[in-house]
Amino acid sequence: MTASLRLAEAREAEGFAVFLARLLRWDKAAVVRLQASGSVLAVFGQPPFGGGVVAVRTAELADTHEVDATVSAGQLLDGLDGEAGTLAVPAAVTGPAWAGVLPPRGGWRRLEGLPSPDDVRAVAVAAVTEFRTRSEALTPEHRTRAQLDALADDIWSRRLGATGLPLRAVHAAHALGFLRPVRATVPAPRTAGGSGEPAMDLLAAGAWLRLRTSYGSVAVRRGSGLGLSVSPV
Repeated sequence: MTASLRLAEAREAEGFAVFLARLLRWDKAAVVRLQASGSVLAVFGQPPFGGGVVAVRTAELADTHEVDATVSAGQLLDGLDGEAGTLAVPAAVTGPAWAGVLPPRGGWRRLEGLPSPDDVRAVAVAAVTEFRTRSEALTPEHRTRAQLDALADDIWSRRLGATGLPLRAVHAAHALGFLRPVRATVPAPRTAGGSGEPAMDLLAAGAWLRLRTSYGSVAVRRGSGLGLSVSPV
């Protein structure tokens, strides 16, 4: 282990555990890029169905650190102590290409036009339902990888209203649990007026768009549409 990081709030460990477990649900060999700069910790991951979407969960640290490593998501989860609120950083591994192209740390500006959290959630559920319905309607001889990829591209390449955010980003946020209502037992510093709904913003920085909620963010470069997966969630 190269370092042990202590969270400013021990209960934040639950959020990281959920994030890592969901990544591992789809890819047992998933890796994440972990960056600790000063008192801020950020853990980046890419769901296999995200089509270029990068997800990130952040938290405040109790102490200052400078760590930047690509590590096994499974080993990082194993080294997480929920009661103590600490993360043991595993040895670095060779990372995939996405880990070298991360969203910028700063320079984000808020964009208008994002639908309500309820509406964003409804769009995500409707898109997943549409994929399942249309894929199940295919005859066996037409349910090929090429046909499913084309169907996925048709659905996940659509935009969320007039925002320009591709639905693959909304899908990733939904699948990772970033769109779920806030529970009182989970730290949610950015709630919307105490309503129990996650605060939600659409941000832009350069070529990147970012959907930010109380549970984490998903970011995608505008014009990137490669790697769409057929896996609905």
